[in-house]
Amino acid sequence: MNTASIISKVWSFCHTLRDDGVGYGDYLEQLTYLIFLKMADEYARPPYNREIGIPPGYGWQDLKQRRGAELETHYLQLLRRLGTSTGMLGQIFTKAQNKIQDPAKLYRLIDMVDSTSWVTMGADVKGDIYEGLLEKNAEDTKSGAGQYFTPRPLIRAMVECVRPEPMRTIADPACGTGGFFLAAHDFLSNRDNYQLDRTQKQFLKNQTFHGHEIVANTRRLCLMNLVLHNIGDIDSEGNISPADALVAPSPRTYDYVLANPPFGKKSSMSFTNEEGEQATEELTYNRQDFWATTSNKQLNFVQHIRSMLNSSGRAAVVVPDNVLFEGGAGETIRRKLLESTDLHTILRLPTGLFYAQGVKANVIFFDNRVASPDRWTKTVWYYDYRTNVHHTLKQKPMRFEHLADFIQCYNPSNRHERRPTWNPDTSPEGRWRCYDAEELLARDKASLDVFWLKDKSLTDLDNLPEPEDLAEEIIENLEAGLASFREVLAKLGKHD
Repeated sequence: MNTASIISKVWSFCHTLRDDGVGYGDYLEQLTYLIFLKMADEYARPPYNREIGIPPGYGWQDLKQRRGAELETHYLQLLRRLGTSTGMLGQIFTKAQNKIQDPAKLYRLIDMVDSTSWVTMGADVKGDIYEGLLEKNAEDTKSGAGQYFTPRPLIRAMVECVRPEPMRTIADPACGTGGFFLAAHDFLSNRDNYQLDRTQKQFLKNQTFHGHEIVANTRRLCLMNLVLHNIGDIDSEGNISPADALVAPSPRTYDYVLANPPFGKKSSMSFTNEEGEQATEELTYNRQDFWATTSNKQLNFVQHIRSMLNSSGRAAVVVPDNVLFEGGAGETIRRKLLESTDLHTILRLPTGLFYAQGVKANVIFFDNRVASPDRWTKTVWYYDYRTNVHHTLKQKPMRFEHLADFIQCYNPSNRHERRPTWNPDTSPEGRWRCYDAEELLARDKASLDVFWLKDKSLTDLDNLPEPEDLAEEIIENLEAGLASFREVLAKLGKHD
C-alpha cells in the first residue's frame, strides 16, 4: 500500500467506527494497542530478531487468527495480561480496555493494521497519521483531550527561538502527547540546521528527551507518538515518567525545558470521603527548593521548571495571564525570576488558540544563571500578538507564518542584538519593545502584565472582525464563563 492509501484507510475506518459511537480518542487508543503489537511482531522477525517481551499466546499472530466472540474474549485477556508487563510494553497497555464492541469491526481494524509494514514505513508518514488523529481527538472538546494538545505552530515557533543544540537534553514536566519533543526532534534532524553524525543521532533518539505525564492514557499516546517518530525504542523503558513532576525536585537537571503545563489554577487530588462520595482536595507542594508555597498549579510549574534547568539551562513556557499579575506567591515568584534568571522575553498570545475555551496565555522565555548578588534580568522584551489579533480554531486558525515576525524580532541567532519595532512617534503600532526590569519591579505587585497598543475594536467600528469570527469568539467566551461558574458551583457544593 502506498502512503496515500494507508492514510485514507486509517481515516475512513475511523469514520466507520464513529457511526457506532466510538470517538477519535477511543479509536486512537485501540489503534495504539494494535500498531504496537504489529510492530512487536515485525521486530521479532529477521533481520531484527528482537525480543519485545510479549508472553507466549498473546502476540500478534495469536490475535489475528481469531474471529467473533472468541476474538473479543482473547483481546480482553490480552489487554489485561500485557498491562501487567514492565517497561514500555506495560506503559502502553496500562489500564487498557476494549472500546470496540463489534467483533467484526475489531477484526477489520486488525486486518487493516496487519496489511501494513509499520517498522519499514517512514517515520514522517506514520507520524503524520498519528499526529492527525491526535489533533482530531483534541477537537472533541467534550472529551477534554484538547488540554493535552498545544497548537503545533506555536510549539514550532518556540523551538525556533530556543534553537536546541545536538547532544543536549530537553525536558517537559507535563508533556501531554509529546508535541514539544517532536518539534525539537524535527529541528535537530533538519539538515539545514545541523549535520548530525552517528553518535549525535543515537543521542537524539535515546537520550535527548525526558518527560512526565500523570494521565495514563495520555502517556500511552505520547509513548506511541514518539516511537512512531523514531524517538526511543519499542523495547526500551521509555523516558516518560508517570510520576507527578511537582511532588519532588527533579533528580537531574536539563539543558532545555519546553512546556505548556496544564490549564487550571489549582492542583487537586480526587478521593472517596467517609460517606463514600467523590471529593477533591487542593494540593500544596511544600518543597524547600521553591520560592513560595502555593496551591496555584501554574506558579508551581514555573518554580519547578526553573529548578529543572542546569546552570546555563534555557526555558520556554506557556503560562496563563494570572502568572504575570497575581499577588502573594505570584509576586514573590516574579521577583525571584527577575533576580535569579534572565527573563528576557514575553510573547503575549491571543485567545482562540487553545481547545480550552477563552484562555489568555503567554510564552515566557528565561535563561537560568548561577547565583549572583546582582539581578540577572536587565530588560524584558515584549511582543504583543494579542491586541487587534483575532484567531479561531476552525475559521481562522493560527499558522506558523503568523509568528514569523515574532521569531525575526526575537533574533534567535543573537538575541542580544535586538531592535524595537515600536516607537511612540514613528511606529506607535509596533508590537515589539522592551521594558527596563527596574520599571517592572516598581509596578504594583511587580506585575508583568503589560500592554501598550490601542484596541482598535473599541474605536474602529468600520473594521470589525468577520461575523463568523466574532460569533466563534463570543461562543468561546460564553463557554469559558460557564466553565468558571461550574467550578464555583462545585466548590460551593463541596463546602455544604
